[in-house]
Amino acid sequence: MSPVCSDRIAEVVARELAADPAVEERVAECVLAALAAVDGDSAATDSGDTGVFLRSITVQGFRGIGPAATLRLNPGPGLTLVVGRNGSGKSSFAEAAEFALTGGNRRWDGRSTAWREGWRNLHEPETARIDVELLTAGEEPQLSVATSWDASAELADARWTERRGTEPAAPIDPRGRRQRLDLYRPFLSYSELGALVDGKPSDLFDALHRLLGLDELAAAAEQIRLRKLELERAVKDSRQSRADLLVELAEADDERARDVADLLRAPDPDIDAVAAAVADSVLGIEGPEGLRAILRLTLPDAVAVAATTDRLAEAAQAVARYATADAEGDLRVLELLTRAREHVTAGGECPCPVCGRGDLDTAWLASADIEIAHRSAELAAFQAARSEFDNALLAARALVQGVPIELGVAGARGARAEGRSTTTARPAAETGRANSLPGSADSLRKQREVVGELWSQWAELASLDYDHRLPDRLHAVHLDLAAELGALQRDTRAELERLDAVWSPLVPRILAWLDPARAVADHASELRVVKKAADWLKGATATIRGERMRPLETTARWVWSTLRQHSNVELGAIRLQGSAGTARRVVLDVTVDEVDGAALGVMSQGELHALGLSLFLPRATVAHSPFRFVMIDDPVQAMDPAKVDGLAGVLAEVAASRQVVVFTHDERLAEAVRRMQLDATVLEVQRRERSIVEVRVTGDPVRRYLDDARSLLRTPQLPAAIADELVATCCRSAIEAAGLAKARQVLLAAGLEHGEVERRVRNAHTTRAMITLAIMGVGARVDDLNKHLSAVGGRWLVGVLRDATAGAHVPIDRPMRELISDTERFITWLRAHEPTAVRTRAAR
Repeated sequence: MSPVCSDRIAEVVARELAADPAVEERVAECVLAALAAVDGDSAATDSGDTGVFLRSITVQGFRGIGPAATLRLNPGPGLTLVVGRNGSGKSSFAEAAEFALTGGNRRWDGRSTAWREGWRNLHEPETARIDVELLTAGEEPQLSVATSWDASAELADARWTERRGTEPAAPIDPRGRRQRLDLYRPFLSYSELGALVDGKPSDLFDALHRLLGLDELAAAAEQIRLRKLELERAVKDSRQSRADLLVELAEADDERARDVADLLRAPDPDIDAVAAAVADSVLGIEGPEGLRAILRLTLPDAVAVAATTDRLAEAAQAVARYATADAEGDLRVLELLTRAREHVTAGGECPCPVCGRGDLDTAWLASADIEIAHRSAELAAFQAARSEFDNALLAARALVQGVPIELGVAGARGARAEGRSTTTARPAAETGRANSLPGSADSLRKQREVVGELWSQWAELASLDYDHRLPDRLHAVHLDLAAELGALQRDTRAELERLDAVWSPLVPRILAWLDPARAVADHASELRVVKKAADWLKGATATIRGERMRPLETTARWVWSTLRQHSNVELGAIRLQGSAGTARRVVLDVTVDEVDGAALGVMSQGELHALGLSLFLPRATVAHSPFRFVMIDDPVQAMDPAKVDGLAGVLAEVAASRQVVVFTHDERLAEAVRRMQLDATVLEVQRRERSIVEVRVTGDPVRRYLDDARSLLRTPQLPAAIADELVATCCRSAIEAAGLAKARQVLLAAGLEHGEVERRVRNAHTTRAMITLAIMGVGARVDDLNKHLSAVGGRWLVGVLRDATAGAHVPIDRPMRELISDTERFITWLRAHEPTAVRTRAAR
């Protein structure tokens, strides 16, 4: 039922994109990237056990069950009715199974706290435990889930363990299985029946949306929508910020503000030009930073310059006093003798390197020492004067600094020497600005040129040779430079104060607009792509949603048409309306007597429950659901007899491929199943004193066939020959029904896929073929059955099977009562028999 497409949504969208020639490559990449970003959100529902059937539910000390009681189920497709009066404990099995597998119970949701506080059984308060045995399609098919509580624990303090096959039990978190169980929801309680139709509109929408695999699609669409909104908001904010900025710039009496405003008024402002204008006004020599750099310029103190120049002049005069021609010659001779002595001391005695006739020996060294001492004494004053002059000249040159780059007039002197202007050409409007008032940009520019010229002269003095005018020039140029620099810094400080009041506050505002505006420009092409991606995905979502909803809609309408019987309410299309972030609901097109209208308002409670089942079953039985069972509690209440018959037919149809377990206190469903001769196992739950709950089989296909056989024997009106043939037929049907159940059980346990199991049992066209499949497995030959039966159970099995399948050819001497008893014995042996070779043969 409900073969909803199980393809990954990303694969479906990729195919749709590839098939649409109008989609640009970047648009397709945007859609697929959004899907990739949300891919994996469904990993929890794509992994885990599959092909899950229920084998048994054991409950102790929970709800209406005191001592441990077990509800045993056939782990395969088929219908099981669990019947019993109200208060018998039957619903406790359903609630226990749901709690053990999901960690919660929908029946309790929204109820008073008494429902959750009264979960312990009063007659078994010390021990509370739930064990659910499952059969899965995995490598280790036997799976057990147990939930237990300490004696004083609350409901929320439950502990969960899981055991696979013969492995030891291990603690688990039921929330790991909760997402998949919520998605495919194999449980349906009576309280949920009405809520499916008239409950919160978004709940059913969200459940079906997830079931159809559309959550990833919706998440991708939402991601694209949010990105589009983000980019559009950035554009809107940038435009508003620019408008506000233009108002502020218009109010500022500053040429730079007017220049930037002119750039911003363009429909598509040149962001680089705006950034350059701001950077030049801030970081350029005429900007605040350049002006502050001017204020940081310093010159040597005037007193220090005067002292240094005076020292230089006095040292020069002293050198002039001692610097006679003889003194200069004596000094040269002294230097020559000193070097010669150093030469001899270092290399030893040698011929004179100057004349070559004498030797520089010990005697020479002695006379040289006397001569060096004599000349040094005579030249000491001259040498002292020379040393002081050299030091004074170095000190004077150290006062001089190179032209600072902050003045921005490097090379101005050379330019003037060549007759070129050092002023950069500027627009006419700018050169006339401020009329050269003190502190204006034009005035400061001219002042910088003057200071730069004087500083160039000051710097040149450091490289000039000494003459008697140098001290005076140093003093004079320093005085002029200090005066001009002082004036420049005074006017610069005034300009900075003006900038702080007018232009500087605007600079952060412009910079605050620049970065977002640049981002908007950079993302303009992305916004165009995202808009197209959002539009395409919106249309694709509607198409894919419709395609995936159609099988569910078809199944729901079939269920309704079968259940409604004589109801005049017709169910039409079922649509999902809305999306994430908007109002969401499932729209049911229903009509009353072929008239459109609000049919839900006039439907009876039984009709609403039937409609709820029509919505539940398609969801619970989708082909890719990992759960092969559905558990329904009390679906019959408020249904009229016709709808009960329809329900029986629907459940039997679903049971052809699913394990359907229905709990009901209403005998009408079991009666309808028997009357309509539908295959079903009926289990009766009875509750005795002190919450002792017992489960017994009151009707299954095998039991029904055997009961029919006994009834035929008690019908005197039938001729003996016909009665014998009919009894044999009932015995054969009983064996075949038992064989079918056994075959499904052992083949599923052996790890075969469900589809393969159903194919195998359908191909077992005879009773002998079905028994062969059940006890010998896949690939066994029917011709080998008698030999196998004799080997594993005895020759009596061969005889029973032969007589039960003989039909009209039953041996004359075969008592029919004996055949019925032997058939019952055969079925008991079959159910208990464990075929050892099935798993190996199935694996091969």
